[in-house]
Amino acid sequence: MQSQAIHPSHAVPAPEELALTLTGMDAGERLRFLRYQYGPRLMATTSFGLQAAAMLHLIATHAPDVPVVFIDTGFLFPETYRYADELTRRFDLDLRIYQPNVSAARMQALWGDLWQQGKEGADRYALITKIEPMNRALGEIGADVWLSGLRRSQSKTRADRPLAEQQKKTLKIYPILDWCDHTIEGYFRAHDLPRHPLAEKGYVTMGDWHSTRPADPGGDAESTRFGGAKYECGLHLDSGTPDFQI
Repeated sequence: MQSQAIHPSHAVPAPEELALTLTGMDAGERLRFLRYQYGPRLMATTSFGLQAAAMLHLIATHAPDVPVVFIDTGFLFPETYRYADELTRRFDLDLRIYQPNVSAARMQALWGDLWQQGKEGADRYALITKIEPMNRALGEIGADVWLSGLRRSQSKTRADRPLAEQQKKTLKIYPILDWCDHTIEGYFRAHDLPRHPLAEKGYVTMGDWHSTRPADPGGDAESTRFGGAKYECGLHLDSGTPDFQI
């Protein structure tokens, strides 16, 4: 049965109301609706991870003029950089690359491997490599509505997310939040989307080379990030630090 067409108004709905509206749409309808509703206030992000091609294909098909931000920490796998180049050319993305103000070499020379220095070091690393560049991207692009490809089935920290939520100054929306792994796989096959090169080497999720490893037999994705201590890098968890504005 086809979804009923919904004609948005120019009034900005509350996140709870918006989430309810989006529930009755498929992913393509959600993106078209959001593009109409928010226009230049809208921005998407990608990590060029294992399943990123699905969300990027949806954006290219249904909201091609939405800028896509890629936060390059300087510590990604070489395969991720090559995959990013392939998908950017294939989908003709309006890609905006943001990097930390401190290079990877300088960071390690001054402070060592922050990701190995407990919670304080890990938090500082996330602030430098992810949070500050994302704040800068939102400010320079002039966006306050952020499209993300998070899905509930990816981890326990995402299982109860609503389709739309307010995170400090930014409205975050997850157009494929309710897609399961089977739906993602079907979309890849239906549109002949290229796979991340590390997918065939046992990786089930993707991040920086120092905090991501292949899954053990029978293991889950959460155990492969940050030594199993956590799953989120910092962008999708609220923070009490004064620098965290997104």
